[in-house]
Amino acid sequence: MNIGVLSLQGDFREHIEMLKKCSVNPIEVRLPEDLRNIDGLVIPGGESTAIGNLMQKNSMDKEIIKKHKSGMAIYGTCAGAILLAKNIVGSNQPSLNLLDISIKRNDYGRQLDSFESELSIKNIGKFKGIFIRAPVIEKVDKKVKVLSSLNKKPVLIRQENLLASAFHPELTNDSRIHEYFIKMVKDYS
Repeated sequence: MNIGVLSLQGDFREHIEMLKKCSVNPIEVRLPEDLRNIDGLVIPGGESTAIGNLMQKNSMDKEIIKKHKSGMAIYGTCAGAILLAKNIVGSNQPSLNLLDISIKRNDYGRQLDSFESELSIKNIGKFKGIFIRAPVIEKVDKKVKVLSSLNKKPVLIRQENLLASAFHPELTNDSRIHEYFIKMVKDYS
């Protein structure tokens, strides 16, 4: 199974290493043609405006949307969650406009406010959440399943073949969320 990792900016290397632990073949996605032979896509954390602008520059955003409409599962972490959202509060930055949520950038605070918290995740259990300049998911549509919350705000959500987290599981040694995503990819392939 080939899982693409959008490798334009951000912590894509960490996702690649985590996917290797899960016994799938990670593919660096830098150009639209790199999307051809992948079964699922991870959009990493980083700077969401920069990633969005780079996606638009070479029409990668249009290709990702096309692949998603044909069934490809996508997982966005932190900035990736922002890029999936239909509404980014207070911003008109580029977005894929796929996930029925409202999200607010950096709302857990600046880099100095980064923190870790133990989360309880449905069907996974206890998990160490690492929050770095994390967005806050403010609203979710009724189609969106909340898999984990922190302080009554969703931090891991799923809508059909889309998965999004406000935290960074790729920075832990725990591959269970990536394995959950790989199962999603299989279910939608």
